[in-house]
Amino acid sequence: MSGLDVTLLRPLWLLALPVLGLVGWWLWSRRGGFGAWDKAADPVLMQAMAALGRVDAAAARLPMAVLLGAVALCVLALSGPAVERRDTQSYRNLDGVLFLVDASPSVTEDARWPQMLTMGRFGLGALGTRPGGIIVFAGDAYVASDMTADHLQLGQSFSLIDADTVPDPGSRPERALSLAAGLLAGAEVIAGDVVMFTDGAGLGPASLQEAAAIAGQGTRVSLVALGDPVPAMATHASVGGGQVFTLDQTDDLGRWLADEARTRLERQDYPLLYWRDMGRYLLVLALLPLLLLFRREAA
Repeated sequence: MSGLDVTLLRPLWLLALPVLGLVGWWLWSRRGGFGAWDKAADPVLMQAMAALGRVDAAAARLPMAVLLGAVALCVLALSGPAVERRDTQSYRNLDGVLFLVDASPSVTEDARWPQMLTMGRFGLGALGTRPGGIIVFAGDAYVASDMTADHLQLGQSFSLIDADTVPDPGSRPERALSLAAGLLAGAEVIAGDVVMFTDGAGLGPASLQEAAAIAGQGTRVSLVALGDPVPAMATHASVGGGQVFTLDQTDDLGRWLADEARTRLERQDYPLLYWRDMGRYLLVLALLPLLLLFRREAA
């Protein structure tokens, strides 16, 4: 991918360029280099004046060329040339990610727990400008970090999760999903993601119902499996419109969080969140050819 990606927000305006070209050709051929004077005046007189240097055909054609050029630039401006704004400020009520982390001993005391923490921090790094939040759960669920764009803080919070973070014994993922649904509804997120880090314990009809409710809000539910994914994980991901990731799919999780939400927002008619329309600058550029019409003729 090139460093500067350009797209057209309104490409149908380019259809006006062939029409403009035909109109310009017609005016150029019909009116000639002297406007209408070559038809109103005696042709012999016009030839004589041109031979004496009294008529400059190129200068006579300049206003028409300038006008056509300015109109062409206006058409290009209306087509909406735009460059991608990868670092644009996110809109909290449009997009966000919640990480639901199972902090029960069966997960945090597993030898693969550090690898899961690493995958979670990598997921945070893939958010770009999307705000994120962390919910921890075991026998109950708690908000460890509310929705924020401070990914450094989120990473630090993620690293501090251990077996003592949640005092309630057990594993109740449905409570974490219910809490996530409330946070997303309060933030009015329309294209969010919920990513649950779990070993699959506690997944059942109650959590499946909560995942379906979250999907109904327009947010996807994905799961990161501590070990081999259990069948309930695939069921929850299918109902939630997400995917199941294993600990060796770090890059896949990053791409999922970095690219998919952008595509979904663009499908919901929010393309200008990610593209800066450069057409206004072309309109200013279209004024420059017109300055040629105000140049001072030599004495």
